[in-house]
Order: sequence, then C-alpha cells, then structure tokens
Amino acid sequence: MAESFGSDPDRYDRTRPRYPDAMVAAIVAASPGLDVLDVGCGTGISSRQFRAAGCRVLGVDVDARMAGFARRSGVEVEVAAFEAWDPAGRVFDAVVAGQTWHWVDPVAGAAAAARVLRPGGRLAPFWNVFRPPPEVARAFSAVHRKVMPGSPLDPWAAPALDGYSTLLTRAVAGIRQVDAFGEPEQWRFDWERSYTRDEWLDQLPTGGVAAQLSATELEELLASTGAAIDAMGGGFTMGYATVVLAAARTGPA
Repeated sequence: MAESFGSDPDRYDRTRPRYPDAMVAAIVAASPGLDVLDVGCGTGISSRQFRAAGCRVLGVDVDARMAGFARRSGVEVEVAAFEAWDPAGRVFDAVVAGQTWHWVDPVAGAAAAARVLRPGGRLAPFWNVFRPPPEVARAFSAVHRKVMPGSPLDPWAAPALDGYSTLLTRAVAGIRQVDAFGEPEQWRFDWERSYTRDEWLDQLPTGGVAAQLSATELEELLASTGAAIDAMGGGFTMGYATVVLAAARTGPA
C-alpha cells in the first residue's frame, strides 16, 4: 500500500493537508542545524515547508513517481527504501518523516536515522490525525458501513488518535531498542481546515482506505460521501491534531 499513493501524485500534492508552521519551527529549533533528511518525502509537501523555514533538505522515497513530482517542485530526492538507502557519508541535523514512518521498519528505521544524525540531532516523524466534529464523524461512519459493510475497521467510529496509539507505541519501541536516542517526546499541534464538498471528494482517493477499494466501490464512496456533505450544508470544518515523536541523538556520531 505504501507505493499505491504514487498513482496520482498531482492529486496527492494538491489535496493532502500541509503541516502547521509551528511544528516545523519547533523541529528546527530543537535541532543543532539546518540539514534535514525527509524520509518518505512523497511529492515534497513537508520538504518544501522545511525549505521555506531555511533548511537544506534531501528527500528519500521508495516511489519514483512521487520522487519525480518532488524534483519538479525543486526538492532533491533519492529513490530508495530508507532502511536500505546509502547516505554516502552524509550527516544531518534532523531526520523527519511526514505521514510515512509507519511504513518504515521501526527498529531498522531508527538505526538508519541514528547512523546519519549528528549528536543532538532529532529524529522527528509526524502525522496529521483527523479530529472531526461529532456530526461529521457520524455521517462518514455511516457511509463507511454502507460502502464497506464487511470491513473490520471503521476509521470514523472512534477518535482517530486512539487508533494512532498503537502506531506511536510501535515507533517509540523501535527508537528505544536502538539505544542511540534520548527518551522520545510527543508533541501535538491542533488546527483546523474548512472543506467544500468538492475539496473533500478531491482528496478522498489519496487515502489509505480508498487504496483498498475497487473502482466501483470508490465510485460509491465518493457519491455517498458527497451526499452526506450536501446534507451538512455543502461543507464542513475538519479538526486536525499533528502529532510528532521527537527523539534526540545521543553519544558520538
């Protein structure tokens, strides 16, 4: 599934939410310098944000299609799985990963990050997590049950942060096992974005749930979601929590 997002990089880059400027500033401030490695950089969404904050950014991504888009937007990218990527002696002040660290082996990834971080450098994977208003969650949950009645997981039935707890626990365990970092800290940045019906439907095919659907099921998901948004007045405001795991590299490089 990690490579399914490159099927339409233009849509992905156009519609995926960005990250709070305060988060970017916090990671930069906690790092000893401005050299940033962006793991799973995709189309370069987070890479461009760190560049705008004054950083020198190198991206690594497993998908050549996503990497090609990022390069066209001015981001330097190398195509490889991070665990197998050759840094060729290069070192960085921060290793970041926007919405992608759960595709990386938690132990091998943390070990790879430790190898390329300067002492005091930060490993800082982060995720945008939906925090919908109750009426939006109920409406989207009803659509999910209608389109995917046999699915064991309904992403709208419980707070998304609950679902991310397992993911975060796994990432923390990987960092601790490598024994090259201080205790991971969890940072959180809350924010909102308003969507029209068409804006939400435009981004819907870029999500992990949509990647598992047939063309017919995706068409039904889009139609039913559009009807649900129409019933809410044609738009809504989605709350987000951007969650960061930040761990400082300890010891010698």
